Amino acid sequence: MDPAIKYRLIKKDKHTGARLGELITPHGTFPTPMFMPVGTQATVKSLAPEELDEMGAGVILSNTYHLWLQPGEDLVKEAGGLHKFMNWDKGILTDSGGYQVFSLAKNRKLTEEGVHFRNPSNGDKLFLSPEKAIQIENDLGPDIMMSLDECPPYYESYDYIKSSVERTSRWAERGLRAHQHADYQGLFGIVQGAGYEDLRKQSAKDLTSLDFPGYSIGGLSVGEPKKEMNRVLDFTTPLLPENKPRYLMGVGTADSLIDGVIRGIDMFDCVLPTRIARNGTCMTSHGRLVVKNAVYARDFSPIDDNCDCYTCRNYTRAYIRHLFKADESFGMRLTSYHNLYYLLNLMKRVREAIMNDQLLDLRAEVFENYGFNKPNAKNF
Repeated sequence: MDPAIKYRLIKKDKHTGARLGELITPHGTFPTPMFMPVGTQATVKSLAPEELDEMGAGVILSNTYHLWLQPGEDLVKEAGGLHKFMNWDKGILTDSGGYQVFSLAKNRKLTEEGVHFRNPSNGDKLFLSPEKAIQIENDLGPDIMMSLDECPPYYESYDYIKSSVERTSRWAERGLRAHQHADYQGLFGIVQGAGYEDLRKQSAKDLTSLDFPGYSIGGLSVGEPKKEMNRVLDFTTPLLPENKPRYLMGVGTADSLIDGVIRGIDMFDCVLPTRIARNGTCMTSHGRLVVKNAVYARDFSPIDDNCDCYTCRNYTRAYIRHLFKADESFGMRLTSYHNLYYLLNLMKRVREAIMNDQLLDLRAEVFENYGFNKPNAKNF
């Protein structure tokens, strides 16, 4: 059977090995490396699907856990699946819900069969197993689905992480057996193992033996230093097949996107650009800009003079600051649009740089503008 998700390698940057390619899905073919906006509740907060389309988004994320609790996967299935429900005719990826269960749920009890927990909204008892997660995702109808994995804290003991990796491998096999629609939905395996090289190798070996159509690297960008994340990627990414897409979960800062691409990653997602936008923080070609600051009260220039997005073509820093000070939601819409456009355009520049073997030059430019090369530099 032809897999629902395929990857085509076009070119590698001769200085770094970064990959330029295409992700082929049932709802279109999209260039990689790519950044995927997050639409937790089947919507990217404050933005319309038409706006995401015009800024060049290809694949967006929705959250299995949240959609299971509200409105329920049965309703989404009745509506014709997520694509019709949210009016998005391009790619959709859903996570398994595992991260949310392990990070949000109270009174959680982990067993070999799955996770028992209580709905944080109403206290109802719930149970999520590998089979249940796959059933929910099958019903939601995305192009790409994630296996249910355990998401332990990064700095847990070796013995705990080893046990967790082994359980995640067993769960991945169970989920693969439960998957109903492999002809039009691709299920990815998730490599875990925290910072332990031998455990990452074991996880990758277990999962690649199951021949998933794509692989995710999980358990990173969870509070560990950027240097540590890059160290883990250095020895983990080469363990994954060259002919399949590689997805680093939960990463959305400019420096980590470029450094991830340099280490062979094709796909990224993160809530960061829209989350910080709702607080007035903007990503720009000159670095971070907090538009709510008083210095912009009479600044009639765009957020970024090098940006041609809708926000920057039509509105000034002074006006957007006014909207935030007046508690008007339009301000959050404008900054959210800008930040997503910035990252999508950055990834376009990354792809162009790979094609021209100039990715290290682009990295130097971005790192200089954001001050990432300075000692103790902080991102968002």
